[in-house]
Amino acid sequence: MASSSDPWVREYSEASRLADDVTSMIADRGSLPQSGPEIMRHTSAIRRKITILGTRLDSLEALLSRIPPKSITDKELHKRQDMLSNLKSRAKQMATSFNMSNFANREDLLGQSKKAADDMSRVAGLDNQGIVSLQRQVMKEQDEGLEKLEETVLSTKHIALAVNEELTLHTRLIDDLDDHVDVTNSRLQRVQKRLAILNKRVKGGCSCMALLISVVAIVFLAVIAWLLIKHL
Repeated sequence: MASSSDPWVREYSEASRLADDVTSMIADRGSLPQSGPEIMRHTSAIRRKITILGTRLDSLEALLSRIPPKSITDKELHKRQDMLSNLKSRAKQMATSFNMSNFANREDLLGQSKKAADDMSRVAGLDNQGIVSLQRQVMKEQDEGLEKLEETVLSTKHIALAVNEELTLHTRLIDDLDDHVDVTNSRLQRVQKRLAILNKRVKGGCSCMALLISVVAIVFLAVIAWLLIKHL
């Protein structure tokens, strides 16, 4: 392989170390609790590193496609293609284990699912005029891919706006419901106070009635006793 001063080699070494780091973190994940904030933070860190790894793989593929013809041997080129392919397979396996479906489809989003080997085979045997024409064709394909990406972004934006409007509506409905609950609660408290006052009045009325009945009973007994004494 070329020396470590080669940009592609440096980028590949960093991507490979990152992949090793992710593998180590996945192994450490088994020793953590199955639930809780600690495992959630650890999983989030793994997913973040896998995303960064995907970006580095894209950079590696771009660097490989921009290598000038005959600047490296065909053997070295195929070796780098195999190294990149193996690292990409490794990254996709890790992403799949964490249900990161967007990672596996990142190339399809731009319509660039062809292998780097296919791109390089298009250059083989072309003269300068052919290479220029091919570059123009590649730029046109990239423009078309960017247009597709723009359409996807716009569609996603419209969906996000619709979801935001829906959330705003539900927020207003919840606020209105809170207001109605507060009003109903205030009315209920007033009714409860009135019932308490009425209950006190009823209790007080019962006490007066009992006292009155007692007085009447005493007077009645006194009258009976007086009549009995008079007839005796």
